[in-house]
Amino acid sequence: MPAVTVENLLVLPRVTEPGPQAERPVVKVTTAPSGVEGEGFPVRRAFAGVDLKQLDPFVHMDQMGEVEYAPGEPKGTPWHPHRGFETVTYMIDGVFRHQDSNGGGGLITNGDTQWMTAGGGILHIEEPPEDLVASGGLFHGFQLWVNLPARLKLTQPRYQDIRAGQVALLTSPDGGALLRVIAGQIGGHAGPGITHTPITLVHATVSPGARVRIPWRADFNALGYVLAGAGSAGAEHRPVRTGQLAVFGPGESITVAADTKMDGPSPSLDVLLLGGEPIREPVAAYGPFVMNTRAELVQAFEDYQAGRLGTIPAQPASAIVPQEPHPGHDVL
Repeated sequence: MPAVTVENLLVLPRVTEPGPQAERPVVKVTTAPSGVEGEGFPVRRAFAGVDLKQLDPFVHMDQMGEVEYAPGEPKGTPWHPHRGFETVTYMIDGVFRHQDSNGGGGLITNGDTQWMTAGGGILHIEEPPEDLVASGGLFHGFQLWVNLPARLKLTQPRYQDIRAGQVALLTSPDGGALLRVIAGQIGGHAGPGITHTPITLVHATVSPGARVRIPWRADFNALGYVLAGAGSAGAEHRPVRTGQLAVFGPGESITVAADTKMDGPSPSLDVLLLGGEPIREPVAAYGPFVMNTRAELVQAFEDYQAGRLGTIPAQPASAIVPQEPHPGHDVL
C-alpha cells in the first residue's frame, strides 16, 4: 500500500500526544459488505449498517478494490450526474481518470486525491486509462461522499486536484505511525483540501505493535475505517480489521493501534480517519443525488433529463454514452 511515504519517519513533524482530555470510546464496529459499482468493479460499502446521524456530514463511502486486474479487466463508471454534495476520490494503488462537464479532470495515482464539488449539478466519468485496461494491474482506493448544507446544495461546481506530494506528512512521537493529512488539521498541521463542510481526513499507517493517539475536534464526529491490516481502536482496545469501521463516541482524542503480527498480506495497519462538523439537516438521497427533500430529488432528476446539469464534452464515437442515473444508494 504505497500511497505517499518517506524512508525515515523521524524526519517528519511529530504530532504531540494529547493530554488528559477525554478520549473517544468506540461505540460501534461494523463490517462492510461487498458490492459492485459502475461497470462492475468490486467495492466494500464502508458505511453500511451505520445510522446517518453517526456519519453526518458524510453520506456514503466505497473502498474500491483492493483487486489485481488481468489485462482487459479494469472497469470504471460511465458518464453520470451528481447534485448536492462533494465526491472525494483517493487512489492508493493504480490509476484512475476523471473528467467532468465543468472542465475538471485528470489522472490520479498513488496517493493523489480528486475533490469534486457537484453543488448545483455536474456530469462526470471515472475510468481507468486505456493503457491500464490493456495491461491490467493493481487497483485500490476509496470514494467518499461529503454532504453539503441546504444553503450550499446548489453552489457552483468546483474541482480540486490534490497531488500526493501536497498532503501534510506527520508522525507519532515515537515514529511508529505515518499520518497523511488530506484535509482539515491535526495538531495544527493542515492538509491541502479546501472543503465547504468542515472535515478532517487522514490516512494513517501504523507499524506493527505501534500506537498513535491524536487530538480530535470535540465538535466533529469521528470514524476509523480499516483499509488493510488488523489492530484496535479506542482506549478500550476494540479489535478491528480490514473492511471494518469503528464509530467513535464523544471526546477530544482518538487512538488506533496495530497488532504485533499481521494475519494478512499487509505489513502494517492502514486506517482512514475521518470526521466533520455535523450538518444536522434532513437528508434525501437517491442514486447520484443528495438533497434535503424528496421534492428536491424529483427536481434533480427532471433537471438532469432536461440537460440542465451540464453538457458532456465531445468524445470519440467509441466513447461511453451517458446512462440514466441508477438507484445505487437507497433513499435515506
